Formats: sequence, C-alpha cells, structure tokens
Amino acid sequence: MRILSGIQPSGTLHIGNYFGAMQKIVQAQEEGELYAFIASYHALTSVKNKDELKNNIFEVAANFLAIGMDPEKSTFWAQHDVKEVLELYWILSNSCSMGLLERAHSYKDKTSRGIGANHGLFSYPVLMAADILLYDSQIVPVGKDQIQHVEMTRDIATSFNHLYGDILTIPQSKVDEKVATVPGTDGAKMSKSYGNTINMFGSKKIIKKQVMGIVTDSKGLEDVKDYSTCNIYTLCKLFMNENELANLRDRYETPGEGYGHFKLTLLDQITQYFAPYATKREALLANPKQVQEALDFGAQKARKVAAAKMEIIRDAVGL
Repeated sequence: MRILSGIQPSGTLHIGNYFGAMQKIVQAQEEGELYAFIASYHALTSVKNKDELKNNIFEVAANFLAIGMDPEKSTFWAQHDVKEVLELYWILSNSCSMGLLERAHSYKDKTSRGIGANHGLFSYPVLMAADILLYDSQIVPVGKDQIQHVEMTRDIATSFNHLYGDILTIPQSKVDEKVATVPGTDGAKMSKSYGNTINMFGSKKIIKKQVMGIVTDSKGLEDVKDYSTCNIYTLCKLFMNENELANLRDRYETPGEGYGHFKLTLLDQITQYFAPYATKREALLANPKQVQEALDFGAQKARKVAAAKMEIIRDAVGL
C-alpha cells in the first residue's frame, strides 16, 4: 500500500500541523510504503520572500526528522526537487473543468478571509492532484478540510483515464476523526493564515503567550465551568490520557480555579510532550548538511518513480 502526504513550509510549525498531519505521516512509515514531501511549490501561494521560503523548507525538514521521519523507511523529499510534478500539473489541467475548481471550499474560505486571489491559489487542487497521481498513491491521509481536494483528484484522474486509458491510480482519502481538525486559540481550525496557532518548538515565552491567549467565556474563579465547550480542554485531549482528563474535568466542575490555571496545565503538557523532539531538533539545526543529505536521498528515490510514470503519461497523451 502506497501512502502519500505533504506539508507546506509556510512558516513556524504549530501543534495543529503536528496532530493534524505530521504525527500521522511519521506513523505511516509502519503502515505502508510512505511517500512524504515538503510542499515547496504550494508554499509559493503564501510565501513571497525567497530567504524565508528556503529557511522554512530547511526547518520543516529538520522538524520531520526530529519527530521520527526515517529516510531509510520512507521517501522524503522537497517537492521542487522533482520537476515532473509540474509537467503532470499542466497535463492534468486539461482534464479539469473550471466548474470543479470553482467549487473548492478551501479557495472560497481563504479569499473570504482576505487572502489575495491568484491563479496559483485557484489551481492549487490540480497541483495537489499531480502530487498524488504521479506516484500511484493509494492512500492520502488528510484533515477534514482536505477531503474535497482528494475527491477532486479522483475526479481529475477519472476524466484523464476516460480519455487515455487506465493509467492513473484512483486514490482514497484517510481521515483520523479524533484529531482531523485541531482548534486554534480562537476555536476555528488552527492555521497560520488565521493567526490562531500554538507553536511546536521555539521560544517558551511566545508559546506561553499563545496558550494564554486562548479564547474562553467570561466565567470567574467561583463559577463551575463547562469543559465540553472549552478550547483549552479540547487541546488538552491531544496530550492527556483518560485518567488525566478525568482529573481535569473535576477541576472544571469544582469552583476555585480560573481558565488561567487550565491554560498553565495545557502549557505544561505541550512543553513535556515536545521536549524530547526539541532536543533532537536542535542537533539537526546545528548540522544542516545532515538535513540536506536526507532530502537529497529522498528526492533521488522520488525522481526515479516520477520519471517512469511520466514516460507512460507522455506516451498516452502523445508527447
């Protein structure tokens, strides 16, 4: 079973990235043949500074390696190091209707929040389809907000196969219902675009500020609080076992503590959870050659598969 996942190098990684995608990507190494890439072309829709993009790509690679990505077990590379994906992107664009792209929820949501509309953002699902189809991916782990993009990939592949024969593998999406969408500090999906994130690594001062900024209701110290509607409790569920959660629920239902106390509990959980990964990450950041060698090794493996697939596709369309 071939599994494909990617993550954008669009800024400092947050716990939504980790629980929504990164953790599952690393775990997939034990579940099948994993292809995992850093979506550097996709990042161009939001990152316009070359130094920032280069640094983001390096940091994402180091972060993945720190949390357990094994270049020997997986194929792990930067998207731009396999140029065939852009060729397939253009070929697939001719099997994709405008109506299909106009129905994309992600595009509508981003533009409604003030993100500038451009062709890259609009045609993002076609490049995502190329990412998936170039490697005959069978399973694509995604968050709930990305299910539509996999369905669009299936539609594009079906249209292509109808024209040229049974060439492209039709993928299936896989969603972990428990952590498919991680809430941000304002209760919406955690996203750098929305400014509601909590960082995985970096300044403890910044992470504390982010946690303490979680939006809650106005109940005071002596009020009983509803954990079931509280963003703090929802985030704690990512880190705590059932006994710890039961204790936290008791604290919510017992007067005497405020939301600030619960936020500090969450902060402790985040710090403890990521501490071992942070130590490994620091060592990788100090050794950029090791990080680049891992990406180069993965790109070499990915190019071999991509080149063979493109030979078949070129022949099918007459190129």
